[in-house]
Amino acid sequence: MLAGKNILLGITGSIAAYKCAFLVRLLVKQGANVKVVMTSAAQQFITPLTLSTLSKNPVLTQYADEEGNWNSHVELGLWADVMLIAPASANTITKLAYGLCDNLLTATYLSARCPVVISPAMDLDMYQHPSTLANIQKLRSIGNLIIPATNGELASGLIGQGRMAEPEDIIAFLEEHLFYPTQDQLKGKKVLITAGPTVEPIDPVRYISNHSTGKMGFALAQQFVRMGAEVTLIKGPTLQQPHINGAIKVIEVGSAAEMFDATTREFTGKDITVMAAAVADYTPADVAEKKIKKDGQTLELALVKTRDILAELGRQKAEGQILVGFALETNDEEAHAQVKLRKKNLDLIVLNSLRDAGAGFGHDTNRITLLDNKGGKKQFELKSKTEVALDIIKAITEQL
Repeated sequence: MLAGKNILLGITGSIAAYKCAFLVRLLVKQGANVKVVMTSAAQQFITPLTLSTLSKNPVLTQYADEEGNWNSHVELGLWADVMLIAPASANTITKLAYGLCDNLLTATYLSARCPVVISPAMDLDMYQHPSTLANIQKLRSIGNLIIPATNGELASGLIGQGRMAEPEDIIAFLEEHLFYPTQDQLKGKKVLITAGPTVEPIDPVRYISNHSTGKMGFALAQQFVRMGAEVTLIKGPTLQQPHINGAIKVIEVGSAAEMFDATTREFTGKDITVMAAAVADYTPADVAEKKIKKDGQTLELALVKTRDILAELGRQKAEGQILVGFALETNDEEAHAQVKLRKKNLDLIVLNSLRDAGAGFGHDTNRITLLDNKGGKKQFELKSKTEVALDIIKAITEQL
């Protein structure tokens, strides 16, 4: 999707600049033409030599090089198909928001006629400061695309939102927003997707949950929209947000019971339903009204089965509806998936194993096997979840 595209990468002063070596390498591997512009602060974190070697182009840091050759910000802005500023520090974000022009990067930004994508990176208090949030919103309001910072451990040792998005996610964002071919093969189809975990309360403070991040379900929702479908996404508690703003109807739920009610309510009339959520199989039998105090050495917790959403949808499924389930297994993977496929009246099941490196919860990649109700089986190599979503959708369209 990025082959032949001109990507102008602006790097600012952030510890996250080290990720740009991998980002440049991935862009070049995709076939993109990459030029890099750096601020003086960025050079304290990663060297121009590294980036020029990887990009196969001179890295630009000043208006003129040592030989006196002029680096025209106007020509750079005209050359680029997209200007990507990653990482974008709080300082540079402020300059961009107010049109301050004191280096080659900010001058090029003001000259760019192409889309501009900004990926912030900073410590969590800086990221959450009202000034920073206002500046990011201002940049978004004038047409820039923002890749939200992610949660995790920061250079300060604190944990929270402020990490620059991973290189693979940045590339997926560019593909999805700017370079993905529009298709209408599912135009008019109504699609229901579930994503993320559920949380089962123990008391007003604590709950039981799992490690699902919702990334697979969100990737599916976004690719279905790209193909013209009308998408409803029922999401459990997750930090994921649809990149295609406004095109996806999002319903937020918490517990397995809430997801059961929302899913069975929305199921009627849907052409395709994909149950990618990791719904709790058990929930506490009783929820304490007050916080349970740590009085003893042990705590016994009685659990009861939750209602089986997938089985209920399999019972309700009308002729012509496609129902897809997921099976995340740790042993006897295919045998377990085949049982689930039959018992729950599915048309297709997506099998992945926690024994496969890079697959399962939390990863940006997945490795799947697709099993259908006609005995078909397709195995795939490890891919990004965007690519996995496309493989799943292709199998669903074959069912249709």
